Amino acid sequence: MHHNISLITTIAAALGFGLIFGMIAVRFKLPALVGYLAAGIAIGPATPGIVADVALAGQLAEIGVMLLMFGVGLHFSLKDLLEVKKIALPGAILQIAAATGMGMGLAYLWGWSIGAGLVFGLALSVASTVVLLRALEDKGILDSINGRIAVGWLVVEDLVTVLMLVLLPAIAGSLGGTAAPGGDDNFWKALALTLGQVAAFIAFMMLIGRKLFPWFLWRVAATGSRELFTLAVVATAVGIAYGSSELFGVSFALGAFFAGMVLRESELSHRAAHESLPLRDAFAVLFFVSVGMLFDPMVLVESPGRVALVVAVIMFGKSVAAFLLVLALRYPLNTALTVSASLAQIGEFSFILAALGLSLGLLPVEGQSLILAGAIISIALNPLLFKAIAPMQSWLRSKSHLARKLERSTDPLAELPMTVEQHKLSGQVVLVGYGRVGRKIAEQLDAHGVHYVVAEQNRELVDQLRKRNIPAVAGNAGEPAVLIQAHIARAGTLVIATPDTFHVRAMCETARALNPDISIVIRTHNEEEAQLLREETLGKVFLGENELAASMARHVLEGLRTASVEH
Repeated sequence: MHHNISLITTIAAALGFGLIFGMIAVRFKLPALVGYLAAGIAIGPATPGIVADVALAGQLAEIGVMLLMFGVGLHFSLKDLLEVKKIALPGAILQIAAATGMGMGLAYLWGWSIGAGLVFGLALSVASTVVLLRALEDKGILDSINGRIAVGWLVVEDLVTVLMLVLLPAIAGSLGGTAAPGGDDNFWKALALTLGQVAAFIAFMMLIGRKLFPWFLWRVAATGSRELFTLAVVATAVGIAYGSSELFGVSFALGAFFAGMVLRESELSHRAAHESLPLRDAFAVLFFVSVGMLFDPMVLVESPGRVALVVAVIMFGKSVAAFLLVLALRYPLNTALTVSASLAQIGEFSFILAALGLSLGLLPVEGQSLILAGAIISIALNPLLFKAIAPMQSWLRSKSHLARKLERSTDPLAELPMTVEQHKLSGQVVLVGYGRVGRKIAEQLDAHGVHYVVAEQNRELVDQLRKRNIPAVAGNAGEPAVLIQAHIARAGTLVIATPDTFHVRAMCETARALNPDISIVIRTHNEEEAQLLREETLGKVFLGENELAASMARHVLEGLRTASVEH
């Protein structure tokens, strides 16, 4: 009966060791991803003990790549990206160029080919979406402007990487690697053919797929079977990825990404994400374990200097480049430090690029091992960089005249325009945050003719508000200078509508110091935080869940009273 059970052995070993090492990693306050990579090293051919089937693990990893890319597409929001496009788009592209250049420089020093340097540099330039989202969630800043900028930055990185995954097979022959099967040796002809195939696939997905596949999901959902719906989501993701490769010659990764994008158009996208999550997570574990299996730990012994240089590029080189770019775009020091810490690691896309470069004969085996070593070390150390943001910010402001100058030099959005009428700056509402909640509050203030000044970290929003003749100032309201510019000393009310509650106390202290009689209204999402704020009597605190429950209860009670009166 048990003629060949290598597939079962590989899956059992990968999931079992992944669970054990993942728990150990979490126990030591590290991302579980580090544990999955360590599990792969433990059952890989480079270490003694159980050796899983590397070839089978590679095929399972392909499914993991499909489902990971499907998840990226399913959560890809063009609206969120456009909200921070003026910083995320130029910042990400320039940072990728800088980090790729550093990687190519190292490859040149080590005598590698231009193709190897390109793949190596790109792999070092792309941060992990999985690691970033987990770090931002742990810090509670995912919905803050800094979080949105970091996520938008990574979305641009992901799009650039997807483009490179499409182009590399076409140009591999010209870069000294192995041309794709059926490819052309002429660079421009191969590039044109690849772009034509991609354009045809995108056109098909946008014109037909975005209507056909959401309609198909609705048909399956109408059956009322949860099993069928889950099966439909996974079959759609894998089926489109496979079909795109067979019919249009594009990669599994691009096909799965667009599968997620077109399903996002459906109202069932949240359910699709929820239902496919367990299977996606399981195959993601298999993907990371399979990547670990390819890692040779001897690179740490034989080439410690090269490993140190790779880690330096990942954690310092590209982070410093991102830091300077954010400051050059006139965003606050805190935003620059948050974005640079977010990018100081590499992950899943780097592994995909490395595997593709290896299969195309561009990247040497040592290059993949160096990328994996850099990923493991940078992911493990990344939480320390987030913890260093606050002390680093204080140190830079106290020691570096240049940092202060870059942060606020001649920034027209950091100061309230002189054209604002003075009667609008007396007894006004200072509204901190112009997100979903802030916008609704502003609409109500407008409807009742109440003057207000917006303090918002998103410079693009501030620019848009000023074009609509709404007084607004850019910056972190936790800094006294921002509230001073909003004329807090003459305000009647301070409304803190930002989801970032980290600086609430600083805002309240500044407001009370400059205007002891000011009324303060605070929004929070956390019950413990709300209780602490109430105990400190900083102002009137509104907790989202409580207010929603109270509104729903009032509606129900009013309905019951109306019904009783009618009877």
